[in-house]
Amino acid sequence: MISPAETAACCAPLTAQPLSVEQAEQVAPLLKALADPVRLRLLSLVASRQGGEACICDLNEAFDLSQPTISHHMKVLHEAGLVDRDKRGVWVYYRVRPQALSALAALIGCPVP
Repeated sequence: MISPAETAACCAPLTAQPLSVEQAEQVAPLLKALADPVRLRLLSLVASRQGGEACICDLNEAFDLSQPTISHHMKVLHEAGLVDRDKRGVWVYYRVRPQALSALAALIGCPVP
């Protein structure tokens, strides 16, 4: 099974042709993952960090939310294919998948630098 981000990479821009029912159903979880303000901010925090990587411990400090709640949001972003994760000791480190963001930009019809 491919992730929603991988599905988005296969789709023509929305302005070029309509998505099929199957494509729309596969891409919707990606957009749903990004539609939550906490997840959108988390993605931004990870992407903008030095080296493009952030420890879950660093992300917790930016929110007035519990660590399990932050971890849940990061799990949703991971399952959508927007971030990769590595466990190092007791901490999990996340980094944004640039190809996922490029696929999303291409789907929306934005030029990719």
